[in-house]
Amino acid sequence: MTQRAERGAERGAEPEILFERRGAAGLVTLNRPKALNALSLAMIAALHAALDAWERDAAVTRVVIRAAGGRAFCAGGDIRRVYDQCRAGQDEAVRAFWSSEYRLNAAVKRYPKPVVSLIEGIVMGGGVGISLHGSHRVASGNYGFAMPEVGIGFFPDVGMTYALPRLPGRAGTYLALTGSRIGIGDALALGLATHHVAPQDIEAVIAALAEGGPVDDVLAAHAAPPPAPGPLAAARGLVDGAFAADSVLAVLAALDRAAAGSSIANSTFAAETAALIRTRSPTSVAIAHEQMRRGVGLDVAQALALEYRLALRVTASHDFFEGVRAVLVDKDGTPAWSPATPEAVDPAAIAAFFAPLDGPEPDFGPAMGRDPRP
Repeated sequence: MTQRAERGAERGAEPEILFERRGAAGLVTLNRPKALNALSLAMIAALHAALDAWERDAAVTRVVIRAAGGRAFCAGGDIRRVYDQCRAGQDEAVRAFWSSEYRLNAAVKRYPKPVVSLIEGIVMGGGVGISLHGSHRVASGNYGFAMPEVGIGFFPDVGMTYALPRLPGRAGTYLALTGSRIGIGDALALGLATHHVAPQDIEAVIAALAEGGPVDDVLAAHAAPPPAPGPLAAARGLVDGAFAADSVLAVLAALDRAAAGSSIANSTFAAETAALIRTRSPTSVAIAHEQMRRGVGLDVAQALALEYRLALRVTASHDFFEGVRAVLVDKDGTPAWSPATPEAVDPAAIAAFFAPLDGPEPDFGPAMGRDPRP
């Protein structure tokens, strides 16, 4: 247990994150199950410090990240806290959160040792940021992946500008614009998950990893039979065609045409997908579409720098306050987006979100002290 965790225990408080040296493994446990293990700034800082220490420790040959509770690996960053800070005008605190989280994402991506995430339950937002950039993502139990930020007036961040456009076909654009949740079958097919184990085997996997054997051999020895691909795999032809369109309106038009077509399976999927996008923040969907277009040509550091700009501007926007209010505060599920429809979105307003900041911007590149991984 880290010194920070011990202090929390002495106060009678349950620590938010736990660290343990177990044999060859540095073991991390996200420990906010009541908050679906959402990442606070303190958790982000503590995890980054632990990664730095274990990188220098030759006895630690791999890092393993798991979560308490079973319902969620991590549902994201503590967006309600960010919302409250924005409302209170605590700009420095907001900047510190995004800078720290994105630096952690960059550190995971560049980490020279295997980072094995054991993912039970939902993994969204910030949880994706600390797992997807690592070397091994092990799906288990009721795993569900989503980047649902367009539903709260935000955008898919934590390096998704880099990662999602590199998924097969246009699956990443689909995930970014819809915020849809997918299961193990689709995640394995897309490479979002690299392995699958049964929940009852998680402790055995941790024990075997602690013994120091090759990570791939350990995971192969405990592999569960792969589930069948999910509905996204079945609709890949439609997704790859519709989401290749060069604007949100063109994506919706392609989905509407497919919804009116003769294929029952495709028409149902297309109609439901178009309807879902139309419930999301039109501004957020337009930002996400532009992210996917730009992200193909960016490395991770450049993508995170772009997302930092977006985060500061989007969290000062109407749709962010309205989306968080509707989903997380009042929980009435009826956000009043402005503009209210994709047709009313001004392309110039979207471009302005992506412009460089007036002042200095954080560096998320190799200057952090590690060489980028291929």
